[in-house]
Amino acid sequence: MTATPSPGPTQNPTMLDRIRRLFGGAPDDGRIRPTVNATRAIELVDAGATLVDVRESSEWKSGHALRAVHIPLGQIDQGARRLHKNRPVVVVCASGMRSRTAAKTLRTLGYEATSVSGGMAAWQRAGGDMKR
Repeated sequence: MTATPSPGPTQNPTMLDRIRRLFGGAPDDGRIRPTVNATRAIELVDAGATLVDVRESSEWKSGHALRAVHIPLGQIDQGARRLHKNRPVVVVCASGMRSRTAAKTLRTLGYEATSVSGGMAAWQRAGGDMKR
């Protein structure tokens, strides 16, 4: 019995692939998605991904994830040098808006980056560790 190959550049995409693209997703190719829920983000960090908090300094000081690296959104281009390109990057902010922007920037710089949907509140609700 042979496995059905996934659609390549010359094959027609499946209905599921077309729906994923329509809603901003990508075919399941093993790479992390542009946005993940907090439970998946915690799994990625536990597996070795770097967690980057892009909130402002005052927000960071009010509480942040224990393993997070602080790189405010306005410094993400220069701060990316502190990250390893061979390690996935999970980006978090207060609500998920700034982290989506930062993750997109990091992807254009060659990082495999994703944003935490729902931000720090979702991280905490999912059981993510915090330092106050």
